[in-house]
Amino acid sequence: MTRTRTSSSGGLAYAVSAYGLWGVLPVFFLLMSPSGPFEIVSWRILFSLAFCVVLLAVTRGFPAFLALLRQGRVVGTMALAGVLIVVNWTTFIVATLAGHVVEAALGYFINPIVTVLLAVLVLRERLRPVQWVAIGLSAVAVVVITVGTGGVPWPSLIMAFSFGAYGLVKKQMGGKVDAVSGLTLETMAVAPFAAVALVVLAVTGIGGGVVFGSVSLVHTLTVISSGIVTAVPLLLFAAAARRLPLATIGLTQYLAPVLQFVVGVVLLHEEMPTSRWIGFAVVWVALIVLTTDMVVTSRKSRARGREADRAAALASDPAGGRGAGPPDERAAGAESMSRIANETAG
Repeated sequence: MTRTRTSSSGGLAYAVSAYGLWGVLPVFFLLMSPSGPFEIVSWRILFSLAFCVVLLAVTRGFPAFLALLRQGRVVGTMALAGVLIVVNWTTFIVATLAGHVVEAALGYFINPIVTVLLAVLVLRERLRPVQWVAIGLSAVAVVVITVGTGGVPWPSLIMAFSFGAYGLVKKQMGGKVDAVSGLTLETMAVAPFAAVALVVLAVTGIGGGVVFGSVSLVHTLTVISSGIVTAVPLLLFAAAARRLPLATIGLTQYLAPVLQFVVGVVLLHEEMPTSRWIGFAVVWVALIVLTTDMVVTSRKSRARGREADRAAALASDPAGGRGAGPPDERAAGAESMSRIANETAG
C-alpha cells in the first residue's frame, strides 16, 4: 500500500512538472525573439534530435533504437507523427509570437474533445451521450468566438486537430516505442526539412532570416536549450503515465492550457472580449462534462473488474475460501489481480 501510494504521489509530481513546463512555453519562445517562428521551429527540431541522441548514448538506448529503425512500419508511423507534431509546434509558435497565446491555449483546451471526435471518425468508436454533449458544446463555443471576433480561431483548431491526430498516430504504436526513441524517430524524419528551411531562410531573408549566433550569448543558449525544453517534459510525462491511472492524467492535462491562458491574459495583456470569455466558459463546461463522465466510467470499470475477480476467486474455491489463507491475504490477492487486469485492459 505504501509503495503504491509513493508511486502515485511521484507520478503526480511528474505529471504536474510536465504540464507545468508545457504551460509556460510561450514565455520561453518569446525569449527567442528576434528569431522568427520558422527559424525557431527548425532549430527546435535539430537541437531536439541532438539532445535525444545524447540521451540514447547516456541511457545505452541505441540497441533498442536501432531495432526500431529496422522496422519499416514503425519508422513510417513515427515519421507521420513527426510531421503532425511539427505542424502543431509551428502553429503554436506563430500564434505565440503574433500575440495570440490565448488562442493557442484554447486549442489545447479543446484537444481532449477533438481526440474523442477523432476516435469516432477514424476508429469508429461509439460515444456515450454525455460525450456527444461535450462535443456539441465545443462546437457552440467555436461558433460563439467566431461570430464575436469576426473570424474563425484557426490557430486553435489547427493545434487541437494536429495534436489529436498526433496522439492517434502514437496510440497505434502502443507500448512498442519508448519516449526517447519516439522523439528521436520523429525529429530524425523531419530534420532534413528543418535544415533546408534554415538554408532558405538564411539565403532569402524571409521572416527575418537566420539570426542564431548573431544576437547575444543568452539568445544563442536559449535557442540551443530548445532541445532540452522539448524533451524533458516528454520524459516527465512518460514517467507519470507509467505511475498514474489514465483518469488522473486526464485531469492534470488541463494545467498546461490554464497556465498558457494566464500567461496570455495576465502577463501579455491580450484582449478578451465578451464573446471570447463566453466561448471559453462554454469550453470549460464541456470539459467538466467530459471529465466527469471519464472519472465515473473509470470508477465503474474498476468496480466491475473487482467484482469479476471476486467471482473468479469464489468459482475457483468451492469451499468458499476456507483453507485458502487468511482473509487479508485473499483480499490482497484479489486486489492485485484486479490491478493487473485493469492495467492490461488499459
